[in-house]
Amino acid sequence: MSTTESQQSEQVAHVEVAPPAGEEIHLPGGSPLPLLVALGTTLLVIGTTIWWVWSLVGFITLVICIGIWVRDVRRDVDALPEDHHH
Repeated sequence: MSTTESQQSEQVAHVEVAPPAGEEIHLPGGSPLPLLVALGTTLLVIGTTIWWVWSLVGFITLVICIGIWVRDVRRDVDALPEDHHH
C-alpha cells in the first residue's frame, strides 16, 4: 500500500457519522412584512418633517403590517407540535 493510500484510509477512518435529527427545525416562510414595516416606519418619520399625510400613511401601513405579522406568527406557533408549547 502506498503512502497516499494509507493516508486516505486513515482520513476515512476518522470520519464521524452524525446522529439522525431528533426533530425538524421550524423556520417561518418568506414574507414581505419586515420590509413593509420598515417602509411604514420610514414614512412615519419622514412625514413629521415633510408633510403630515406621509406620517398618516406610514402609521396606517405600520399598524396593518404589524397586525398581519402577529397573526401569522400566532398561526405558525399553533401549528407546532404540543411539546413545543412552553
